[in-house]
Amino acid sequence: MTLVCFVIGFWASWVFFLCAVFAALTLLGLYDMTQSRHAITTNYPILGNLRFVFEKIRPEIRQYLIEGDQEEQPFSREQRSLVYQRAKGAEDKRPFGTQERVYEAGYSWLTHSVQPTHFESTDFRLTIGGPACKQPYNASLYNISAMSFGSLSANAISALNKGAKIGGFAQDTGEGGISRYHRAGGGDLIYEIGSGYFGCRNHDGTFNAEKFAEQAADNQVKMIEIKLSQGAKPGHGGMLPAAKITPEIAEARDIPMGVDCVSPAAHSAFHGPMEMMQFIGRLRELSGGKPIGFKLCIGHRREFMCMVKAMLETGIVPDFIVVDGTEGGTGAAPLEFANHVGMPMVEGLTFVHNTLRGAGIRDQVKVGAAGKIVSAFDIARALSLGADWCNSARGFMFAIGCIQAQACHTNHCPVGVTTQDPLRQRALNVENKSQRVARFHANTLKALGEMAGAAGLDDPCGFLPYHFMTRRGDGQMTEANDVYTYLREGFLLDDGTDSPIYRERWARANAHTFAPPEARQRVSHST
Repeated sequence: MTLVCFVIGFWASWVFFLCAVFAALTLLGLYDMTQSRHAITTNYPILGNLRFVFEKIRPEIRQYLIEGDQEEQPFSREQRSLVYQRAKGAEDKRPFGTQERVYEAGYSWLTHSVQPTHFESTDFRLTIGGPACKQPYNASLYNISAMSFGSLSANAISALNKGAKIGGFAQDTGEGGISRYHRAGGGDLIYEIGSGYFGCRNHDGTFNAEKFAEQAADNQVKMIEIKLSQGAKPGHGGMLPAAKITPEIAEARDIPMGVDCVSPAAHSAFHGPMEMMQFIGRLRELSGGKPIGFKLCIGHRREFMCMVKAMLETGIVPDFIVVDGTEGGTGAAPLEFANHVGMPMVEGLTFVHNTLRGAGIRDQVKVGAAGKIVSAFDIARALSLGADWCNSARGFMFAIGCIQAQACHTNHCPVGVTTQDPLRQRALNVENKSQRVARFHANTLKALGEMAGAAGLDDPCGFLPYHFMTRRGDGQMTEANDVYTYLREGFLLDDGTDSPIYRERWARANAHTFAPPEARQRVSHST
């Protein structure tokens, strides 16, 4: 066809275009036949490349043409559409009844009251800051979860922060430090400190108290969060190759250009529970008394109890704890970690809430929850399980245009949310998307107010497990209270026999080390 079109082109010059196309395909076919990397293109030159094309667009084809509204991959079309509608201020109601299978196992629902209430304002807030806090923060019940500049584009960070400013809620910086784009919108910030201590580090990667104090003094910074682990990849560090470090990323992280940026799996500023509490006390002092807390995905339950015992022994209690479920996922992670490491948010939140109750300090610590929380029902359920407020990462990503292309780690995000490519992120209009962020937040809290009103509550924080019912595998319904019971205050501090699972781990927990008793015994015997 290349030769035929070349000859015909002398009579009809436009045919030379077809000649060029066929020539390119001929060269591609010759290359396919001689290469040894892909067997399919060796055996099927040219046509074999369609396999890679379809593989590349599979997520979009699946979610738009194949999967049903209820199929979660990882968010269902119904969930994404709800965010898009609320972010745009469009109609978010649905006719013709539910599409949920209400008689199948796992279906859950809210029990409503015959005397519903009404809220004039749905700007629901809570005060975060314990007795030792000098600058408590009046936080919204729904905030932007941790996402760093670098994983998100400059325009995405700017849109989120400006939206947070408009809506009066907070944006967690993620562990990548406070960038110029976090500051541009003037929105409230939760400064997250990871194991790399970005923005407050020495050249060798250790913690720098003076730099931290300078960062924490910023009026935009309302709280400081120590990241112990994240739901996407708990217990796993990370590395940003030198080739991907731009001057702006280097500025935000306070790292040199041309050198790989390593985030260790563990912190170097402390090594045991007691040192961790002392570090929290030190940050509180350096920040001028701002709320200090930490975020973790629950792994060994005994280790969290070690922290709680250290709180009791030192008298240093964090102002807040954020429980991140393993279903969290804005960070790119090895498949094994994303699928099989860490505790889901519901179980993790319940455990943290009851452990703090058992230790008698639940009233001193506010608990946040994160992990696929995108709707008012998600927030209400988390509040009922013990959360005081909720964070969302992917929900707010949808609000600024994310289409769940799942190309976050490739730098080829088609809508400019998770890319550093200036051409791709140019499509994300900061002014427009910031308004969507604010609308999504406001409309979600409005829906939360409607749900709380339907339950007859005066405040959404009044949700308790008995407000929710779940269908069991045998088809019968059960109160969530039967599964996620609030254990009694102070039970870990007495000699009772209730809650043996908690008591067993509490007995094995040590305020001075995270090591299990059997490991300590092995060390003593070998010594």
